[in-house]
Amino acid sequence: ELSRMLLVSALLLQSATAFSPVSSYVAHGSASPVHRQPSSLAVSTNTATTTGTQPTDSSDADPTKETTNEISQSYDSVVVGGGPAGLLSAIMLAQRDSKQKIAVFDRLPAPPSPTDEKVWQQTDRYNLIGLGHRGQKALDRFGVWDEVKAVSAPVVGRKDWQPGAKAEEGVERLAADKPTTTQVLPRDKLVGVLYKHIMENYADQVELNYEYQVVPTSFGDDADDNTATDDSDSASALTLTVSKCSPVDGTSTTPTPEAECEVDTYQTITTSFLIGADGAARGIANAMEEKDVERRSKQNAFQKLFSGKPFKVKRFEDDNKRVYKTVPVKVPSDWRFDLNYSARSKGSRITFEALPADDKGTYCALLLMREDDELAQPNSDPKKLRQFFDEEFLQFGPLIDDDTMALVAEKPASNLPAFRYAGPRINEGSATVLLGDAIHTVKPYYGLGANTALEDVSVLADSLEESPTLKDGVYSFSDKRAGEANALVTISRNMDRPGKLFLVTFLLPLILDGIFHKLAPFLFAPN
Repeated sequence: ELSRMLLVSALLLQSATAFSPVSSYVAHGSASPVHRQPSSLAVSTNTATTTGTQPTDSSDADPTKETTNEISQSYDSVVVGGGPAGLLSAIMLAQRDSKQKIAVFDRLPAPPSPTDEKVWQQTDRYNLIGLGHRGQKALDRFGVWDEVKAVSAPVVGRKDWQPGAKAEEGVERLAADKPTTTQVLPRDKLVGVLYKHIMENYADQVELNYEYQVVPTSFGDDADDNTATDDSDSASALTLTVSKCSPVDGTSTTPTPEAECEVDTYQTITTSFLIGADGAARGIANAMEEKDVERRSKQNAFQKLFSGKPFKVKRFEDDNKRVYKTVPVKVPSDWRFDLNYSARSKGSRITFEALPADDKGTYCALLLMREDDELAQPNSDPKKLRQFFDEEFLQFGPLIDDDTMALVAEKPASNLPAFRYAGPRINEGSATVLLGDAIHTVKPYYGLGANTALEDVSVLADSLEESPTLKDGVYSFSDKRAGEANALVTISRNMDRPGKLFLVTFLLPLILDGIFHKLAPFLFAPN
């Protein structure tokens, strides 16, 4: 019971694309989205002489620089994944070397402007994340924290109603002794800030290419020839194919936007360094897994004894499955705008969790429930949903009008991510690394996903700076983070198992890295 409370209290504070692949998107139906739409590629199958146009920013509010760069045949570095970890990686690489030519590719459309209020007032269309000490530290290191904080809302405590409690019986808890104040914002707003920062500061170095899929065809000789552990410092360039994608609406089972990509028509590019930050999509990780299977199939029994454990993405079955629906809420002016509001129904059938989307009282709430609950179904009865609020959530029912209640009843529920991690290494050869949700996907406990993904970028920067060669930096990063990805997912999953009751103090359940610090101090810094 308590483990479920800990989960839902942090549910809105999720990782970089915890509820959707780590790639930026514009929610369908949003007002005035900012797009950098790619023009159609003039391509021919199986050729490296194809061209494309870099999308441009059409925002009238952002002083971004329009570009019409063609997709090149070669880059110094390629980042696959345009979410928070991917864009922060591009910023990190640009700061390391002003002569670097960097490309970012993502399958979905570009993010909205972070300052377009008409977009962000639709709070139930966007997933909120909470940035604690580790996430803030990583963003500050690369010079973007002040910009992120300017469009975030602080959360300094929590007000909770136990099952059956009256509206006036909520208990308020403030985290007065926390050294870092959690800052909350929509995930896509964070992506929009990083996008804008790149366009304003690194447009000549970094190409942002949205609605493109990247598939590795060669990880370089040292990986393809199974010589990844040899002593040579050089490797041939990595080869990738780039194909055009088109966004499509979600379905009743997967309501978040997705993309359909060309298969037979593509262009070929090369790079010296590849970062896979494509989150739950795991295009690069899946290619690494396939490459490892192929490589091992060619080895004899003696060679397999010395080739180490196979690379794989460990996928856990979800034995405590919950789904959720989002609810926009405007809290009264006499309520605090910097608290997490929470309530549970009798029998813990449904949990209500609300976090601020801004500092003006605009909240986004979640209804967390079992997938077979009648209120979790699409086109459920809005009268039954209203009755449930009137009986169980007396303090919140009056804040939701009938039109909103009907929309919530009509929408399909969304799924939480399954627990997954990549290992036992997170590199392929000497020039490819994985980070973010591509190596550790968890349910959104305490915002660990988002903060750990941003911290991954900082650790990669350390590894590259401390190493004499790219190869050394790649192996150093893998050594540092592969085991930690395993630990993060394993600890989080164990807390989520059904029937578990953890004897922890019920403190503010927002970005509680301190609890995890006690369990694994080598991995989690206290908040």
